[in-house]
Amino acid sequence: MNPLLRNVPNLLTALRLASAPMLAALLVHGNYRWALVMFAFAGLSDAADGWLAKRYHLMTRVGRYLDPAADKVLMLASFLALTAMHATPIWLTAIVIGRDVVIVGAILLARYLYLPLRVAPLYIGKFSTAVQVGYVALMLFVLAFGFEWPRFAATAAFLTAVFTVVSGLSYAQVWIKAAMAKGRRVA
Repeated sequence: MNPLLRNVPNLLTALRLASAPMLAALLVHGNYRWALVMFAFAGLSDAADGWLAKRYHLMTRVGRYLDPAADKVLMLASFLALTAMHATPIWLTAIVIGRDVVIVGAILLARYLYLPLRVAPLYIGKFSTAVQVGYVALMLFVLAFGFEWPRFAATAAFLTAVFTVVSGLSYAQVWIKAAMAKGRRVA
């Protein structure tokens, strides 16, 4: 297969990665509708690169790392920009970012300690990410069309926090099981 075609999913992922700082800049400068368009583009490129990679067996080693990294960078940029604008509470952004930092730190610690940790996304983790994406989309929609829905936004923030915390606790449980499994092997 043509190497250029083989890397189309990676190109789409790279475009999504590049869209993160543009989305943040659009938000901070008050271009909410364009920010919503950029977020929609990022979502469509995520769906397209995943579909192409699976459908045509175009998965690459780079793509396995770049795709989740692009997703995390997009969420990081979105939450930080929304918080800087006071559209998202800082406590929610701290929970979302903190969960990801703890997960990455736990994986690195597991590698350092040679724990038998299988690194794979959990269903609740994927669902939590979907809820976070939905929250950002909702906030962008509210900003883009000038809606005043403070109670609805507060409820959405609370639910996003709940699913993020539950997801983080689920990953912690996997880590603890790996630590206990190593402890049984050593004893």
